Amino acid sequence: MRDFARSDSPAVQEQLDRLGRLSVPDGRFGLDTIRALLERLGNPHHRLPPVFHVAGTNGKGSTCAFLHAMLEAQGYKVHVTTSPHLVRYNERIRVAGKLIEDERLAELLAQVLDAGEDLNPSFFEVTIAAAFTEFARVPADACVVEVGLGGRFDATNVIERPAACGIAALGIDHERFLLAPEAGTPEKPLARIAFEKAGIAKSGRPLVTLHYPEEAAEEIERIASDCAAILAMRGRDWTSDSLGNILHYSDPGGEVHLPVPSLVGAHQAENAALAVAMLRHQSLVRISEKAIVTGLRTAHWPARLQRLHAGPLTHEHEVWLDGGHNPSAGDALAQHFEGQRLHLVIGMLKGKDPASIIRPLKANLASVTAVPVPDHDYHPPKAFGRGTQAAASVPEALAAIPVGRVPVLVAGSLYLAGEVLRLNGEFPD
Repeated sequence: MRDFARSDSPAVQEQLDRLGRLSVPDGRFGLDTIRALLERLGNPHHRLPPVFHVAGTNGKGSTCAFLHAMLEAQGYKVHVTTSPHLVRYNERIRVAGKLIEDERLAELLAQVLDAGEDLNPSFFEVTIAAAFTEFARVPADACVVEVGLGGRFDATNVIERPAACGIAALGIDHERFLLAPEAGTPEKPLARIAFEKAGIAKSGRPLVTLHYPEEAAEEIERIASDCAAILAMRGRDWTSDSLGNILHYSDPGGEVHLPVPSLVGAHQAENAALAVAMLRHQSLVRISEKAIVTGLRTAHWPARLQRLHAGPLTHEHEVWLDGGHNPSAGDALAQHFEGQRLHLVIGMLKGKDPASIIRPLKANLASVTAVPVPDHDYHPPKAFGRGTQAAASVPEALAAIPVGRVPVLVAGSLYLAGEVLRLNGEFPD
């Protein structure tokens, strides 16, 4: 599978076409290629402002959104790289608060692709090399970097001295890559996931985590000890509880009472608390309680339990959008929509498990309609169970659902979510 990208700019599209022609490095793990590419570009990753590096199965993007919002509320200029993009490739590279402009993006991608032409880098390795090259060129006060896949062998893991590393929620996803047998790695699936995510830990730097089942927590503790990272685990080194409209947070530095985050979903309180803990457990970037409060209220992260505006796609329907595609995401959706009836429009990549979304929502479902995921291999309607209807697109699916009090949830893939945002004219900025 490739990360497809399209642009209205001919200059950008020329470089995206080159990206699309890169071979998929199936079975290649390690950081040798990204390091070789970065060396040819002058090792920009050695010249970044303080970096907040975030891994996790679910919630890492939301945690990055909270970090970004809190740091900007302090008045800092912040570079951000996240993945995947939803509508435009530019979303992956935010430079000092703004999405990278097309003209500069075309130049940057050409520079990186030319430099690594004989290295056979991946789509993601080129993207990270481009982001770090631009982040080193443009002055800023902080960087927020989201891990793409895993952590240990992720291209972002060339960062050597982060301000803080964080691990969001853990769960089973990307099994083909993260659960492949390897000598010296844990046998239990969740411990194996924890092993990969904790691979971002660095000596002498904070590693801030949520609370996990014992097998995962023990693995993270082992890795942190082995590399001499400064471990701060929720429930042991810091605590948070969301009661009503208040997020209560406490660590050795004191207790603060914060507003619950603006992002929808009870699970976002954990992501927000992780961001708070990362900021409070590091010393390279000053942050005030006022900035944290403002960031909690202003953070925005599209396609994660997002209610769409009235637009060309939604018409009179109440439409919710979520890119979730694994069991943890399914549980979060079920928690949010508990007791409500839903029409589900779902498209999932073939490598994902349809039951991860269908099973938690089973009691809610008034109907299920399966749609294609544009430009990707996807599950057919029968994969989602008996009675599932088929539609050629999300607009066709919505047209067949009667307008009424029952909301529609479009879920199953961030790639599908990006198409939905495009069709409704909601472009992430």
